[in-house]
Amino acid sequence: MKTDIKEDNPYANLWKEAKKFFTLEIDYAKLTAIEKLTVILSAMAVVGVALILIACILFYLSSALVTLISAWLGGCMWGANLIVGGLFIILLIIVYAMRKSLIIDPVTRFITKLFLNPND
Repeated sequence: MKTDIKEDNPYANLWKEAKKFFTLEIDYAKLTAIEKLTVILSAMAVVGVALILIACILFYLSSALVTLISAWLGGCMWGANLIVGGLFIILLIIVYAMRKSLIIDPVTRFITKLFLNPND
């Protein structure tokens, strides 16, 4: 009894082609996942750099605002700092109240477009 599969066997050819097809599909899925992961990581890097720059900008603008309010209050720095701190608390409350439309929805749209876009 011979255990070698002949090359003219249609089932052997079918098996070989199916194996080749699934190997190519797995490789395509890996490349697609790497591409999507690269887009997500680069977007996170851009957001991280933007957040750092925004924090620096807010620091300098709030320092200027404290100086301006202090001049209006007759040199009262602690009062000016309290007013600016209160403004930041109000801003934080507004962002928290609008978190769905400002943060959650744009991130959801980005991820959905990235993974479910049929035009790839």
